[in-house]
Amino acid sequence: MAQVQDVQRDQALTTRWVYSFDQADPKNRNLLGGKGANLAQMVQWGFPVPPGFTITTEACNEYWARGGKFPEGLMDEVALAILRLERTAGKRFGDAFQPLLVSVRSGAPVSMPGMMDTILNLGLNDLTVRALANQSQDPAFAYDSYRRLIQMFANVVFNVSLEPFEHALRAAKAKHGVERDRDLPPDAWKDLVATYLKLFAEHVGQPFPQDVNVQLELAIEAVFRSWNSPRAIVYRKAHGIPETLGTAVNVQAMVFGNMGDDSGTGVIFTRHPSTGEPVLFGEFLSNAQGEDVVAGIRTPQPIADLAHTMPHVYESLVALAKQLETRFRDMQDVEFTVERGKLFVLQTRSGKRTAQAAVRIAIDMLHEGLIQPEEALLRVDAQHLRQLLHRRLQGTDALPVFAKGLPASPGASVGRIVLDADTAVEWAQRGEKVVLVRPETTPEDIHGVLAAEGVVTTHGGMTSHAAVVARGIGKPAVCGCDGVHIDFEARQVESNGVVLKEGDVISVDGGTGTVYVGEAQMEEAKMADELKELLSIADEVRRLRVRANADTPEDARRAREFGAEGIGLCRTEHMFLSPDRVPLVQRMILATTSAERQAALSKLLPLQVSDFTAIFEAMDGLPVTIRLLDPPLHEFLPREEELAERLEALRAQGAPEDEIAETEQLLRQARYLREANPMMGLRGSRLGIVYPEIYDMQMEAIITAAAQAKRRGISVELEVMLPLIGSPKELRVLRERMEEIAKRTMEREGVEIEYRIGTMIEVPRAALTADQIAEDAQFFSFGTNDLTQMTFAFSRDDAEGKFLSVYLDREILPYNPFETLDTEGVGKLIQWAVEAGRKRRPDLKAGVCGEHGGDPASIAFCEDIGLDYVSCSPFRIPVARIAAAQAAVRKRLTG
Repeated sequence: MAQVQDVQRDQALTTRWVYSFDQADPKNRNLLGGKGANLAQMVQWGFPVPPGFTITTEACNEYWARGGKFPEGLMDEVALAILRLERTAGKRFGDAFQPLLVSVRSGAPVSMPGMMDTILNLGLNDLTVRALANQSQDPAFAYDSYRRLIQMFANVVFNVSLEPFEHALRAAKAKHGVERDRDLPPDAWKDLVATYLKLFAEHVGQPFPQDVNVQLELAIEAVFRSWNSPRAIVYRKAHGIPETLGTAVNVQAMVFGNMGDDSGTGVIFTRHPSTGEPVLFGEFLSNAQGEDVVAGIRTPQPIADLAHTMPHVYESLVALAKQLETRFRDMQDVEFTVERGKLFVLQTRSGKRTAQAAVRIAIDMLHEGLIQPEEALLRVDAQHLRQLLHRRLQGTDALPVFAKGLPASPGASVGRIVLDADTAVEWAQRGEKVVLVRPETTPEDIHGVLAAEGVVTTHGGMTSHAAVVARGIGKPAVCGCDGVHIDFEARQVESNGVVLKEGDVISVDGGTGTVYVGEAQMEEAKMADELKELLSIADEVRRLRVRANADTPEDARRAREFGAEGIGLCRTEHMFLSPDRVPLVQRMILATTSAERQAALSKLLPLQVSDFTAIFEAMDGLPVTIRLLDPPLHEFLPREEELAERLEALRAQGAPEDEIAETEQLLRQARYLREANPMMGLRGSRLGIVYPEIYDMQMEAIITAAAQAKRRGISVELEVMLPLIGSPKELRVLRERMEEIAKRTMEREGVEIEYRIGTMIEVPRAALTADQIAEDAQFFSFGTNDLTQMTFAFSRDDAEGKFLSVYLDREILPYNPFETLDTEGVGKLIQWAVEAGRKRRPDLKAGVCGEHGGDPASIAFCEDIGLDYVSCSPFRIPVARIAAAQAAVRKRLTG
């Protein structure tokens, strides 16, 4: 009767903080965490999973809400769950004869590989280690497991460095003349445990806890604390993971991979995580525990070797991988242990993959009938697609090979060697491109990995921390370069007699696993057939059009190759920056009369006609939006300081008077045009009103080019954008003048050109008076870069260089508003303007042409509020096409 009551009480309480794997609802991922949900699912499907239970994410959040105290009743529920686990396993926690040992692992709702803490072999103490030795008939295994627990416990629970313990292990192997851990005799392990216990007491300040319940309580708290560890916080920010999710804790009966050569541990991916090939990919270590693989401490064997050493296990693993992939309908990352020839699954999750692999896996699974087209779209992180469009190393034959390792994460990078994460961040912040070179990376190195262009490690394999994290964030990585030796005191690395200092340049090819001495050139990436197919699916699904920000015919052609459906922003000022044109622009600026200005502009006119004609040709049949000159005129002049220094030098050299006079005039005009805040000064539409000759010339050039293109059979769909409008009257004055210039030019050319005149809304007042502005504007284009600056009153250059990082670190802002649109502020202005403008002009076209036009999160907002298009740089067009399709799918799914 008492036993029944225990079970009933267990069932009642597990609805609060604790769920056994066989009782939990696998669909409740936010509560159980990803790992807990998948373990529950596998147990309920009958897979070989060691039994255990999950402490929920709500318990973690409650722990933090209570100022670092466990929720009421949590440990009572844990005690009942342990009783239930003991019944299932047939062992008892802390028992002197049949001890139950457990692992304690984190498990957030979103996968964060290596970011939080794990403790294995929990439940061992001076008494139970002897029982484990008798039970296993292997004292070396038992004491090896105990010393691992002591070391992990010191590191995870009390933040003690691993180095003193590793030093003791190295000393023991040297004393006994062995190279491998497994070759130490049993007495050596016993002696090592005694040493570890002393080190623990010395560094922690108290003895290692012999009470197994105290061990469990401290371990659970350590996992909760790891949710807000520095490395976890950095990772969450980098991947946009909310801090409110919390982490679950999974307590699971131990199975042992370190019980001899018929045991081991490994990690497999059901498809290749770098290429997406449908092959089993992974690594295995015999006579080892799981952390040995994922931490990169030992370089493992390829999983294919298991087919020779344990063929029956390999066959079971292949079958298991197929079943998991079919059930979860996605590529899986599986951790497994083999205990004396028996296979156990410790966890499975959707595997991290490169962009290349994600696209191929999505398309292959679509063809295999596992997923539908819209699911294939959602399987790809649109942001990561930029990896496929990045450059690769070129001309490496001329560079010496410094090292060879495992091609852990594809792509290429060039940068200066740095030997620690802090240096990587410091150098990157001052503008250096760096490559992080480490023995192996740990979760504490995450900030350095994020700052670096690429990663090289001397140890670890394809599933080590460095490999998994680099693949996840799209950084090239080469791991397991065994021949490379790092000298931290001398700040140098050596390989095959070649010594490189910190700061020397290397080139990293993550696709081949090769590291070169010196700086390689790069080549452009090519679009794979699978990506083309995915883009084709996206184009059928999406509603938002995708245009390009393109200022030259070359940009326009490239954009069209990437699938651009027109030009959403052609910045005419960029056409003035070539060396042969700057003097003409400066002459226009120095003009003191309208006639002088017209003379200078007349020389720019044919150049502008040529520019626009070539762009119309490149975009034949597609819309082209041309923005009239926007930036302040002083940007076309040398800086005052430079001009003053040049003038002084000319006078000192006795230069000709006309050269001195010209420089004096430049300096006077630079001083005259100097503004306290140029972004809010004489630019955009104000420039067109104060110096109307400039916009007259541009409008004439645009219409002339359109007429010439039309005569050559080119279909022109023209939109003229008036920038930085702040009031309806500004727009009306400029529009009337532009229409007059256009009419006169068409009469001269004898060709009728259809065109629209619209405005770029980048001033908050324009957004607020959009209904009035829509009377004269046939389209709105939101310049979100400037609109963000003016709404926040942030100068982007100053903000990003001086205080924005502090705002992000302190979570005053959730993300950089210049990268992802601020939907709560800037977004509301855009939505207001679109709604107001369409009430006055129902056929009003509206789009975004700031950098946010290539950001997936911002694109989703544009879809939600019904914009017509986004416009972005040519290389981000495939990203925008996929993101627009994903936004449409998600909007339909959520209603």
